[in-house]
Amino acid sequence: MTTGIPQSHPQAVAALTIAGSDSGGGAGIQADLKTFSALGVYGCSAITAITAQNTQGVTRVETLAPGMVAAQIDAVLSDIAIGAIKIGMLANAELIEEVADALKAYDGLVVLDPVMVAKSGDALLAEDAIGALKTQLLPRADVLTPNLPEAACLLETEEAGDEQVALMQGRALCDLGAKAVLMKGGHAAGATCLDRLITANSVEDFRAPRMNTHNTHGTGCTLSSALAAELAKGATLSDAMKHAHGWLHEAIVAADKINIGHGHGPVHHFHEVWS
Repeated sequence: MTTGIPQSHPQAVAALTIAGSDSGGGAGIQADLKTFSALGVYGCSAITAITAQNTQGVTRVETLAPGMVAAQIDAVLSDIAIGAIKIGMLANAELIEEVADALKAYDGLVVLDPVMVAKSGDALLAEDAIGALKTQLLPRADVLTPNLPEAACLLETEEAGDEQVALMQGRALCDLGAKAVLMKGGHAAGATCLDRLITANSVEDFRAPRMNTHNTHGTGCTLSSALAAELAKGATLSDAMKHAHGWLHEAIVAADKINIGHGHGPVHHFHEVWS
């Protein structure tokens, strides 16, 4: 005979994404939540901005009213045990400061993806907000995950043209306060894609063959959220990155099987579940 009272079960591992919404579903909040789910993590979200977007470009962006982003973050953190937070698109300096204030009482892991430009080339972060990102949130990041253009922008220098320069830039970003920096190599040339994980005391390389596909929309968001999901589950940084890197590569390999849209389509987040 049942009493109708829920039985006690261990709480699921949960992660929070703070990012913009992509109406096309391939990047941003949508990609983060798909990634969390695919990797066995319960996903929560705080939306910072709404984009009218598809695989071909961004046609409109509207940020949320002041206070609304903080209210979402507070609502989640006051009720749900969050193992890790992934931060993506923040759009402007006001939102950056709002998020930084909302996270002051949070002592868990933070993965910061400094989203600046969409795959289509559309700007997603105001130029005058870069300084706020560097001072308000970069020192809070357990892992900073820039691609090569974003790293150059944060350092106000030229984009790295080879692996040695990319390593130097990653170390410079650590010097700005990030505990670890993942230099994402998707924008580099060559037959191999190199993602390089850099800390004050170590460098670890993760290589994969570059796939001949135009369906790579959301790869940066997806890798960062996969890393956050693995960290939320308790993996070491090295092991979390190893699993996230391999999982994303398989999602890219499977991307052409779903073939969404007429531009840069998304990766296949659920390649292990359905095809």
